[in-house]
Amino acid sequence: MLEKVLLLLCLSSALAQELCVPDASDGYKVRLSIKSALGDNAYVWNENEMFLFRSILAFAMRSHFTGQHFDISNIIVCDETPRVSFWFVVTSPTNSSVLIEKGEVELAVRQSRFRINSAFLLTDQTLEFLGIPPTLATPFNPDTPPWLIVFGVVIGAVGAGIIALLVSSVVQKKRKKNEKTEEDAVYEEAQVNTMENGTVHESRNGVYNISFSDDERLTHM
Repeated sequence: MLEKVLLLLCLSSALAQELCVPDASDGYKVRLSIKSALGDNAYVWNENEMFLFRSILAFAMRSHFTGQHFDISNIIVCDETPRVSFWFVVTSPTNSSVLIEKGEVELAVRQSRFRINSAFLLTDQTLEFLGIPPTLATPFNPDTPPWLIVFGVVIGAVGAGIIALLVSSVVQKKRKKNEKTEEDAVYEEAQVNTMENGTVHESRNGVYNISFSDDERLTHM
């Protein structure tokens, strides 16, 4: 019985090695830049960290495939390098010889990308799934619609133009009124001076000399 168990384990290990190879059609390469991201606080990548990676990937697959119980045994890793890069594939929980399609793995990773990054204190740029684009930040949606902002600016400009036109019209009218008042004042002053001299009388109809007037009181010797 023990021999059969050992044989099954050996066969499973050999099958896993055949399923996970570099550049596998349903596999992904992972590259971590721990030192670049954390500097002096960088941790050492070891078997425990790899166990955590496989666990978090199994979690992501469970979250994506509701009702299917993925385990760390379904996350097969190979071609690991000291600079912390490796390949992985995901097997079906119902048949370990069948690989989960690459597109489904990508959807699962993208769905749980924040949780994966947080587990290793990294970002999309320092924990790279080569072939899976980085997740984009949630687009900013302003509280006020852009069209309403543009409409407000246009209405404000039109209102400012109308106010400027009204103010300009009032100023021009006031200026004309002041000019007319000054002309009247000059005319009245000239008329007063003429009356005081008693010789020349100026009116709006012209200027005449009262010494040539037909008034008898003026011509009487």
